[in-house]
Amino acid sequence: MKLNLEGKCAVITGAARGVGRGIALALADEKVNIAINYYSSANAAETLVQELTAKGVKAVAIQADLGSAADCARLMDEAAERLGTLDILVNNAGVWPKSWLQDMSLEEWNRTMDVNLTSVFLTSQAFLRKAIAGNRGGKVLNITSQAAFHGSTTGHAHYAASKAGVVSLTVSMARECAKYKINVNALALGMVETDMVKSALEKNREYYLRRIPIGRIATPADIGPIVAFLVSDAAAYITGATIDATGGMLMR
Repeated sequence: MKLNLEGKCAVITGAARGVGRGIALALADEKVNIAINYYSSANAAETLVQELTAKGVKAVAIQADLGSAADCARLMDEAAERLGTLDILVNNAGVWPKSWLQDMSLEEWNRTMDVNLTSVFLTSQAFLRKAIAGNRGGKVLNITSQAAFHGSTTGHAHYAASKAGVVSLTVSMARECAKYKINVNALALGMVETDMVKSALEKNREYYLRRIPIGRIATPADIGPIVAFLVSDAAAYITGATIDATGGMLMR
């Protein structure tokens, strides 16, 4: 299968570690040039840049707080300047704080919405403006979760709500952008072995395993190739869809 990704340029938010890192490595294998966004993991981001560069692609690391509108705009401007153009946006960054509803602060709710949902709007808006002005088409992939459909029973209602918003925003973006040859899709994940969920898995791995029909927790390496397909020419006839990559947790 020909993905025709060689030479394309992508921005991946939250890419220094975890799922974002796996996505970056998979896209680099397809010779995509990459702007890695990170918030605080500067050393991890620079290490990944070196790994990607060794694969023969151009890679840059850009710090930005995705809870800040100004930082989201700066991220996309700097990525376009340093890579030369933008073809792909992967909105991967996210936070997964834990609070039961009766104890949840408004500050924690707002921060979760800012990073998980509002940043998707802001980075996508900046990307779309450049793609539409350049008449180049493009691909946007938003990372969501099975929790968007199932909700949460483990103290992550704000996370589930933010990811449900991502699903609806994806559909609206896809409807608006199809005429510009811009595909917008979402990828729903289940549990993936990352630092974000490490403590939860250490405490209750069997609980999460019982919910996964495939019988194992995903790794970032499982997710990267799926993303590469969805942002490629091979998936050009898919838009407005949420693809299930949960090991069977979602099955919708």
